[in-house]
Amino acid sequence: MEKRSGEKNRKLLFISLGCDKNLVDSEYMLGLLGAEGYAFTDDEQEAEIIVINTCCFINDAKEESIQTILEMAQYRTGGDCRALIVTGCLAQRYQAEILREIPEVDAVLGTNSYPEIAAAIEEVLQGHSYEAYRPLSGIPKPAAKRSLTTGGHYAYLKIAEGCDKHCTYCIIPRIRGSYRSVPMEELVEQARGLVQGGVKELILVAQETTLYGMDLYGEKSLHRLLDALNEIPGLVWIRLLYCYPEEIYGELIAAIKRNPKVCHYLDMPIQHISNSILKRMGRRTTREELTEAIARLRREIPDITLRTTLICGFPGEGQEHHQELMEFLEETGFDRLGAFAYSPEEDTPAAEFPDQIEEETKEQWRGDVMELQQELMFAQNHDMVGRELWVMIEGRVADENAYLGRTYRDAPDVDGYIFINTGQELVSGDFVRARVTGAYEYDLIGELL
Repeated sequence: MEKRSGEKNRKLLFISLGCDKNLVDSEYMLGLLGAEGYAFTDDEQEAEIIVINTCCFINDAKEESIQTILEMAQYRTGGDCRALIVTGCLAQRYQAEILREIPEVDAVLGTNSYPEIAAAIEEVLQGHSYEAYRPLSGIPKPAAKRSLTTGGHYAYLKIAEGCDKHCTYCIIPRIRGSYRSVPMEELVEQARGLVQGGVKELILVAQETTLYGMDLYGEKSLHRLLDALNEIPGLVWIRLLYCYPEEIYGELIAAIKRNPKVCHYLDMPIQHISNSILKRMGRRTTREELTEAIARLRREIPDITLRTTLICGFPGEGQEHHQELMEFLEETGFDRLGAFAYSPEEDTPAAEFPDQIEEETKEQWRGDVMELQQELMFAQNHDMVGRELWVMIEGRVADENAYLGRTYRDAPDVDGYIFINTGQELVSGDFVRARVTGAYEYDLIGELL
């Protein structure tokens, strides 16, 4: 392979932070850099180039990104590193601050500019600084194949970019732009390529998947995309994340039911249940509408697994709102749930709201929610004992004749596992049939059939 500017196999460390949507951008950048002949390393001390794809969705993510940049900056001044590149959401939002406060950073690339990563490195190695901020419109089309970091048996398929919702707590529309769907033919082509490379599960992601196609086709088209993906030979599972409850529609439910490869699993972030808090959040649902949406999904797809996310301690939230949420959760029994303490973000309306909640209270309420969810899941998992399920093997448990895997009820990284004791040799990506024999709070125990 021809190398750029006479450089051969320079060692590059790539650090990807944040969500699965950010990870897709990272994998495209890795593909571009691999095609250019860079050699990858996980050792910052030997890296000649360090790239950090950052996140700043909430304060914890922002702090992690800044801390990572500062840690890597020391290798730019006192090690072998010749180029420190910052990309992604933090770079999009705080370009001037990064360049001013962290002079070790040689280049910054905004969220829509990641295809320029190779050009940025080239410029820096030639002694120039580099900044790239394409308008937040359209969707980049990297020329190189993605380099998967998920093990190769599952992959995220990002079907859209940006968001038009403008919830009062969220900065995403400012750093990712308005909602833009990827054309369906491009997604099907991407999916076929991934499956040909060994991927057996596609996880559809976007800031909001349920609005897919509105901007391109004039109507919600996620159901059409599911129909097309279901026809791909070799694909086993299709999983849906980030479906806003107010946008779930009849044809989508029908597509989940009729397509056997679509997991009966839906991630549906509701954020809260109190009508007054939902209104302050800028959400477009009421408690009554959420209750009906959940009931409809469970009525039409009885074995569906519903996952949600919640924000605890939003400005103006009181003990009565928290208690209302707790009672609703106990009544509803979500199968999977994540909760976050509210984080005030610069340049969002909610950050300026009166009645901000103390951190201690936010964390207390978050702890209440997660403790209740643990109890609910423990009971739900015990109800799974005796059921027979297909399991995707994720890997072997070290020093044991046991493997960990996932059922259709579990998305990677955020949900639980099933542990299977067997002397049989299995590999990641294998699908096996198993019977559930035991349960923990979040995980299951099973045996091969």
